Amino acid sequence: MPRILLVRLSSMGDVILTTPLVRALRARHREAEMVYLTRPGFAPLVADHPARVEVLTFDPTSEALGDLAKRLRGRKFTHLLDLHGVTRSRLLRLLVPGQWRGYGKRRVARWMLVHGKRDIYGDSVPEAERYFEAARDLDVTPDGGPAEVGIGAAAAASAAAWLASRGLGGGRPMAALAPGAAHFTKRWPTGYWEMLSQSLVAQGYDVAVLTGGDFRDEGAAIAAAGGVNAATTAGALGLQETAGVLRAARVAVSGDTGLMHLATAVGTPVVALFGPTVRQFGFFPYRSPATVLELALSCRPCSAQGGEVCPLGHHKCLREISPQMVMEAVRELGTAEEPRA
Repeated sequence: MPRILLVRLSSMGDVILTTPLVRALRARHREAEMVYLTRPGFAPLVADHPARVEVLTFDPTSEALGDLAKRLRGRKFTHLLDLHGVTRSRLLRLLVPGQWRGYGKRRVARWMLVHGKRDIYGDSVPEAERYFEAARDLDVTPDGGPAEVGIGAAAAASAAAWLASRGLGGGRPMAALAPGAAHFTKRWPTGYWEMLSQSLVAQGYDVAVLTGGDFRDEGAAIAAAGGVNAATTAGALGLQETAGVLRAARVAVSGDTGLMHLATAVGTPVVALFGPTVRQFGFFPYRSPATVLELALSCRPCSAQGGEVCPLGHHKCLREISPQMVMEAVRELGTAEEPRA
């Protein structure tokens, strides 16, 4: 019986995109022991996955890598999948002997596209399917389904209670907005989000603005633009609770962020706004109803993950995607389904 360790320490979107592999492994190896190693903050993304994986967590601020390795060596895994490919996971390979496998991160192709504007990728394999390269000894292939995040009963109840306390989604369809991003160049202007919030409410939607503590003020302003039919989470909900709010939405609007992938993982259609990053990197919405808005600019892509300033100073890649363009995409995508409970 295989004993499989999957290692992906961060971040939100990357962890979510490993879940098609998790599902495929469970379908092919029903009795296998499957253990997923990640940081504590991302554990909820896999804790209630239908594939039934054991979740181990590693916090580098409180545990030495050597101590983690000692924990893992005792488990005697037959297959160790490095789905991260960073210095820490490479060191773990040295400290935990076994049959380690990784995947190709296309670093050269990515560098050439960003810095030379030459596309040498030669394929259009999404990141979720690149992870399968690490499982090449386990006879699995993508099943064509989307990413998948389970929502526990307690989290589902908390999400429903939050929506009810804000008066959202009772008799009107709901749109979920995710305006935050770790890097400035991935952020659509706050003023545009405010205009979109106002337009959505005028068109009969309730609006849930999903923000963490770092975007509390922006989230409050966007919700205020929508009036009494809009509210912001302001960091009050955990990952599974946020997933519950997304699942209740008819449509979500997001940049190239983890919340975009979380929406796809609970089946909510997404309008995705892509600026500095492009399809070739592998992070477009995966196998789910989605509309991607992007502009054909010669300066794109300007970075692999976004940056703190636009290299050319104009940020046209997102500034020239207007609220009207996004609203039209919401109308087209948001009519595809009725809201989910």
